[in-house]
Amino acid sequence: MSWPPLREELAGLEPYGAPQLDVPVKLNVNENPYGPSPACVADIAAAVAEAATTLNRYPDREFVELRTALAAYLSRDAGSGQVTPEMVWAANGSNEVMLQILQAFGGPGRTALSFAPTYSMYPEYARDTMTRWVAGRRESDFSLDLDAAHELVKREQPSVILLPSPNNPTGTALPPEAVAALCAAAASYEPCGLVVVDEAYGEFRREGVPSAVELLSEHRNLVVSRTMSKAFAGAGLRLGYLAAEPSLIDAIRVVRLPYHLSALTQAAALAALRHAPELLGKVDELRAERDGLVDWLRVQGFEVADSDANFILFGRFVDRHAVWQGLLDRGVLIRETGPDGWLRVSVGTPAETTAFKDALIDLRERGDASPVRSKDNITGRRRPAEADRAQLDTDVNANQEKA
Repeated sequence: MSWPPLREELAGLEPYGAPQLDVPVKLNVNENPYGPSPACVADIAAAVAEAATTLNRYPDREFVELRTALAAYLSRDAGSGQVTPEMVWAANGSNEVMLQILQAFGGPGRTALSFAPTYSMYPEYARDTMTRWVAGRRESDFSLDLDAAHELVKREQPSVILLPSPNNPTGTALPPEAVAALCAAAASYEPCGLVVVDEAYGEFRREGVPSAVELLSEHRNLVVSRTMSKAFAGAGLRLGYLAAEPSLIDAIRVVRLPYHLSALTQAAALAALRHAPELLGKVDELRAERDGLVDWLRVQGFEVADSDANFILFGRFVDRHAVWQGLLDRGVLIRETGPDGWLRVSVGTPAETTAFKDALIDLRERGDASPVRSKDNITGRRRPAEADRAQLDTDVNANQEKA
């Protein structure tokens, strides 16, 4: 008799988890390197202490006050539209938000679709909800070929399309016309498909790059998700949220667990939102640090994906694991993820950036971190798109490390 009596498709799988190692410089999970201020900490502590006095009672299961505060925050990115509390939902991290979306709109006989390389938890959400998973392919610069994407959507007719923007692990942002085109494609069949734009890193987008929140009033099948883990420096808070048409929110409420957001989580999130200007004040500094590091890596001869996130995908290496290990041996932890040959580094403080640069230079001087030097890398010309797509087809399935 086999033990434990696990679902067959889960047998032999390892649980999700990036390395959590005790090293001087941790640049592997895209955390905000700047913690909350003493004033913010004091406000959170006071709010949690107040909430603790009523822990004998269940929390507000509709968390109306928190939804109202989140709606006001999102409305700043809504252009001429407005986000109302009835359009907002929240859960324990954007992971639970995504899982609830697939619980409500995926399931047996339904399909979820994304475009690789993409966030490697997406197929796990599909697996856990018994939703069929389909991955299309991005172009060599990690953008979307809209014609090919449209054809794939029309052919597969997915119930849910998952689009991280900025994309993880590449940092690539989707233009609004791409989101609008996929919303239209997903609305062309019955039942209509949902387009979920995952803006976990949305606050880090470059100047002039719009949020998909602006499009909510135009597409009833559009969902935009966010998190307080990144720009809000709240990775330990575990608060993710989304905005969508109220009828979609009501559908998600059917599958949520009772009282899924604790009173303490609600209190802490509300306190953090009161300090939004302060917490988001470091975003500009991190953008500048990111752009400076992108320029530096390119000067060093590395290929670097354009980034609208708080991380950078760079390469390409013949043996990326050896480079990852070499950096770790020098006290710098980054991420071995994405297509083969690439590595991802989170944007840290100036001191952390310097430590990363020094470690990479030391490796390179020893001949252990030289990028693949083809005529394309040297001249700036790209490989033929079909060659890069073939490489991605090979790499993405083989390299779905958790991001």
